Amino acid sequence: MANSIYQVNKGINKSIEFKGLKAQYIWYLAIGILALLILFSILYILGINQYICMAIIFSGGSALTYKVYGMSRKYGEHGMMKALAKRSVPKVVKANSRNVFRKGGK
Repeated sequence: MANSIYQVNKGINKSIEFKGLKAQYIWYLAIGILALLILFSILYILGINQYICMAIIFSGGSALTYKVYGMSRKYGEHGMMKALAKRSVPKVVKANSRNVFRKGGK
């Protein structure tokens, strides 16, 4: 057993990353692309010109990609969840009585 060679996985406990996108942003981009595919098929079935459909989808796809990469750069892996949680914390806590802080609570 002294001669055994084991490869070490150096990516343990790291978030998944694909071409600069981190963690959940990969899913956001995938869901957005799927939505654009469905939108294209709906527009094409409705009889809208193919080139107009493609222009709408390409502009929507580039805006989606730009926005998702921007969020990935700005917030990182957990930053967006932290920003959303920070918005739900109240700015002021009002207490009309000091009884709340006494041992009895009454």
